[in-house]
Amino acid sequence: MGVVSPIGIGVGAFWEALQKGVSGTKRVDEGIDLAGIPTKIGAPVENFTPDALREMGKNPRKLDRAAQMTLVAAREALADAGLELDREDRDRIGVVVGTGIGGIQSLAENHEILLRQGAERVSPRFISQLMPNSLAAEVALTFGFTGINFGVVTACASANHAIGLAGELLRGGFADVVISGGGEAAMIPVTYAGFSRAGALSQRNDEPERASRPFDRERDGFVLGEGAATLVLETLSHARQRAARVHAELLGFGMNDDAYHITAPDPEGRGAREAMSRAVRQAGVSPLDVDYINAHGTSTPLNDKIETLAIKALFGDHAHRLSISATKSQTGHLLGAAAAVEAVATILAIKEDLVPPTINYDHPDPECDLNYTPHRPVHRRVDIAISNSFGFGGHNAVIMLGKAGQEQVGDG
Repeated sequence: MGVVSPIGIGVGAFWEALQKGVSGTKRVDEGIDLAGIPTKIGAPVENFTPDALREMGKNPRKLDRAAQMTLVAAREALADAGLELDREDRDRIGVVVGTGIGGIQSLAENHEILLRQGAERVSPRFISQLMPNSLAAEVALTFGFTGINFGVVTACASANHAIGLAGELLRGGFADVVISGGGEAAMIPVTYAGFSRAGALSQRNDEPERASRPFDRERDGFVLGEGAATLVLETLSHARQRAARVHAELLGFGMNDDAYHITAPDPEGRGAREAMSRAVRQAGVSPLDVDYINAHGTSTPLNDKIETLAIKALFGDHAHRLSISATKSQTGHLLGAAAAVEAVATILAIKEDLVPPTINYDHPDPECDLNYTPHRPVHRRVDIAISNSFGFGGHNAVIMLGKAGQEQVGDG
């Protein structure tokens, strides 16, 4: 696993901050021109330098920030996996990476250059920086992976789609190893303006660290963040052959679409419920076997109550025995990278038997009445967990993860 997040760069730093309930939200209007936009806060990745990219032989100027962070996360994940690449068949190593928007910073910068300096000053690298598939392509180029390679673009569900589809490629025999995850760097004025006009952003500017408050009665929108995370997935047989250290197993994957509204979820939560149900069915377990849910939990009025409704519809009485947390309360909403970062959080919860908290859950909402693990982490046995991601467009993607060595529970 590898992580670049607003609360820590590297898995160790990320997990330590997550346990402590650290918020990555702060005022950002000194560095970003947010004139005329009510929201002045965000969750940036601080202290991110190009040094690691140069060590990989990459020129940071040729890469959009989203690709930069994805490459740093991929390098950490590959090191963590202990893959000896010179001994691997690189035709059997694939890359599937999600992003919600792609290289929008490069788009904004080059459009400004076009207007101010003329067409001849637009970067010849602009299109390759803009392409949403460039994140997956750059990982392959950097590490020489010649297997299946593509990008996934399904808004905030992108990274879960990428991880789930990577698992399907492995199950189908199309690859032995797939590097998967997501990256996003969209903290620029036009993105803020668009989300603000859609009424999606929190305006709690005077209390940035308390702005992202999933499931809380006083939630008023999400906090825009940035980051990346990658996972190295492989078949069980390949992992055993190289005596790999396995963090967790991908047991199930469910996906569908609400087909209801371009930005609003189905009011009955039917799509979210069915996506969770499909992940449970593929894993071959009962809903009663699930211990923990890393919720989509955006801190928006609609999402949180409808996600709660969907959980109740699938899990029944067991919904109240589940541990649930919304780690976006700490990281903000990383759009296409969110599910990847949350997959890492879910895996760590399984490994450590520790449920991370939902911070800022201060005012119970009668429509959000489950156990969201408020304020502090909770020690409990976590054998099986799911991580939810639901995106604009009605896209729903859910992955189910289990403890390493539990492959008899599902397909492994």
